Amino acid sequence: MGSSLPPKEANLFKVIVKSYETKQYKKGLKAADSILKKFPEHGETLSMKGLTLNCMDRKSEAYELVRRGLKNDLKSHVCWHVYGLLYRSDREYREAIKCYRNALRIDPDNIEILRDLSLLQAQMRDLSGFVETRQQLLSLKPNHRMNWIGFAVAHHLNSNSSKAIEVLEAYEGTLEDDYPPDNERYEHNEMLLYKISLFEECGMLDRALEEMQKKESKIVDKLSFKEQMASVLFKLGRFDESESIYRSLLFMNPDNYKYFIAVQKCLGLYSDNGQYSAGDVERLSALYNSLKEKYSWSSAVKRIPLDFLEGEKFQEAADSYVRPLLTKGVPSLFSDLSPLYEHPGKANILEQLFLKIEDSIRTSGCFPGSPQKEPPSTLLWTLFLISQHYDRRGQYEIALNKIDEAISHTPTVIDLYSVKGKILQHAGNFAAAAALADEARSMDLVGLAEKTAVLFTKDGDQHNNLHDMQCMWYELASGESYFRQGDLGRALKNFLAVEKHYADMTEDQFDFHSYCLRKMTLRAYVSMLKFQDRLHAHEYFHKAAAGAIRCYMKLHDSPTKSSTEENDEMSKLPPAQRKKLRQKQKKAEARAKREAEEKQEDETATTNTSKSGKKHNARPVDLDPHGEKLVQIEDPLAEATKYLKLLQSNSSSSLETHILSFELNMRKQKILLAFQAVKQLIKLDENNPDSHRCLIKFFHKINSLPTPGTDSEKLIWNVLEAERPDIRQLHGKSLIEVNRSFLEKHNASLTHRAAAAEMMYLLEPDKKMEAIKLIEDSTNNASLGNNVLGPVNEWQIQDCIDVHKLLETVFGDQNIANSWKTRCAEYFPYSTYFEGVKSSIAAYVFDHNNLQNSPENGIAQNPQLKSNEGELGALNGAVHIVDDLSSLSIR
Repeated sequence: MGSSLPPKEANLFKVIVKSYETKQYKKGLKAADSILKKFPEHGETLSMKGLTLNCMDRKSEAYELVRRGLKNDLKSHVCWHVYGLLYRSDREYREAIKCYRNALRIDPDNIEILRDLSLLQAQMRDLSGFVETRQQLLSLKPNHRMNWIGFAVAHHLNSNSSKAIEVLEAYEGTLEDDYPPDNERYEHNEMLLYKISLFEECGMLDRALEEMQKKESKIVDKLSFKEQMASVLFKLGRFDESESIYRSLLFMNPDNYKYFIAVQKCLGLYSDNGQYSAGDVERLSALYNSLKEKYSWSSAVKRIPLDFLEGEKFQEAADSYVRPLLTKGVPSLFSDLSPLYEHPGKANILEQLFLKIEDSIRTSGCFPGSPQKEPPSTLLWTLFLISQHYDRRGQYEIALNKIDEAISHTPTVIDLYSVKGKILQHAGNFAAAAALADEARSMDLVGLAEKTAVLFTKDGDQHNNLHDMQCMWYELASGESYFRQGDLGRALKNFLAVEKHYADMTEDQFDFHSYCLRKMTLRAYVSMLKFQDRLHAHEYFHKAAAGAIRCYMKLHDSPTKSSTEENDEMSKLPPAQRKKLRQKQKKAEARAKREAEEKQEDETATTNTSKSGKKHNARPVDLDPHGEKLVQIEDPLAEATKYLKLLQSNSSSSLETHILSFELNMRKQKILLAFQAVKQLIKLDENNPDSHRCLIKFFHKINSLPTPGTDSEKLIWNVLEAERPDIRQLHGKSLIEVNRSFLEKHNASLTHRAAAAEMMYLLEPDKKMEAIKLIEDSTNNASLGNNVLGPVNEWQIQDCIDVHKLLETVFGDQNIANSWKTRCAEYFPYSTYFEGVKSSIAAYVFDHNNLQNSPENGIAQNPQLKSNEGELGALNGAVHIVDDLSSLSIR
């Protein structure tokens, strides 16, 4: 580097490189300017100066200098390497790889460039290239441990585990017998465990066992060693030995569910679907009774039997499990028991048990059959549990009565208000639910807690704090709220913010490619890479991508005014008025820019230097806070397609993915892609109402198309004709008959009747009233075997809301829609959407305020609670997420 310079300038060039590596950027710039005074066109100096400026956030100057330097010295590997580093800093990894490859053509054995290239190949999952580069690094520096390990990991990631084992064994052959020294024991231990996991992955179980027995003294992570040994023995069919190790692991951690399940598997007493024969249940019961005697303090040993026990034994085990937790006052008890509600009959048993406990505590102050008096709080937590039970079962009246009694018992417990808010949310009263959630929040305004929370924020901007902290549930809820309001700019702003978080997570793995190989955390590294490969299958990304697609489709259906249209409108104005309007626009733009710059300067002044004197980068000012530029796009459907492809790659088992694909491709006139979506929907769930809608809509659209004229149209038609026989529902039937069969099959379901009615109206517009009657004739039957204290109807509030919107929009009959609303108000009296008789927010706020001021409850003197009275009036402006409460989805 700098070899073409005289000795003095060559030394200055070394100063530039050293200053860049030590982040002394001003010193580096000074040295670069000294060289450029004498040699203004020296390519490598220009490139290094550009790289230094890039680190000082002067990107445009950086790119200009680096490109100029490269132009002046195309045969310099330094210039190409620097250009690659510049692209890498902007996450342009493919361009960076091209630059590195050009640098290696000039200097093929440059270890630094090869190492940088290997990191990018791992990041971009160019696994064959990754193997090749790591092999080259190993051949250049075979005495470096990291090169051996990197080559092995590269083969493993490239699905060649056996070759990875060979590389690791070759590496071990280079070591002394007494290796490792004390300061490298953990790193060597990690390498050995990684090698054993490779044996297991390849199915070489005997080799894995032999390796473990041989190298046991060199493995310091005894917990991982035992887990691996037990796993290998189990796969070898040596169940007794495996069980023995798992029991020893239970002694170390008797609350680890994984160990209990492993013991069951060793004994042949595990079922993936949770179904067991009577004999298996007896054996499992005996197993857990013996384990309970040994680990009486373990929560898991008492909870797991609830999953397989039935009848009286289940009731006894559940009774034994919940009693100490009610005495202790564990708010999460219902969440723990919640999965049991999916087991037939267990919800009824739990209900009888809870009511029996409640009655006994009320009358005697003790649990049933127990002489020991319980503290007063036990009744409180029993009521708390029962209220959640009835909320889960849809009996909101009883749930509210129980939680109100609990609040009267002890008004200072915050969890009570949170649960009451959830009950009201599920019942459809979102405004009252928000009020109670806000009241619970306001009861917990502890000074010390606030000061602690401030430590985790960067400034007073709450929205930016939530964004920086990747608070995705809030951004998703906010985006959905703005979408309901029709504010697509802000909705997209939130949905794309979530998408950016996932891009950041993908980017965050970059530093680990080097770190994990250096620190030898190989098993964790491979696990992290596998997690990253399925990152976009996460629920939050799915919701964000689906929300963005819906926004773009809505933009396509109702486009905003383009700049061309606005210019056309402006041209129609008189010249003087047009000039005045343009001046006004220029002033507004200049003012917005100036305000943004001033805000950035203020933030820089206040946040750049902390109390410790350390400098921090100020957050760049968001020049589009309301997402106005996001909606000014020429082709919304092309943007939507980008996110649809991600969903198709990562969430192919989701119905929503294929529904969005159908809707998007129908808008794009991509007939075959829309048909593919219909086939996927039928394959996943042919009985789903939306699958039926898409099937009927697609073929109705096809039947209405003109006779194909072009060759491409004829080809599409031939494909559809060839594929149509594969659709079982269409065999020898018209679409009207298909719809009628669907209705007959699902006649008892409201959502299916609504879908059939909508399709009837589509296929036979003259039968509008007959289609509406299908909905009106639906009956809200009681669920079978669901309750002890009263019937629960089958209809869900969100389904009824969807039907009301269908009557309003698709059928366009406001009178029928109002009639439906009145009918549903009887089923959902707490619903604000249906304006039920019990939907008033005042009933859930001011009753508590009166309770707070009641002297007999002893809280009138509590300033923390008393201070809440004035806060509820400002609730309407507190949270915009509940703006369109009536259409918020019930979860």
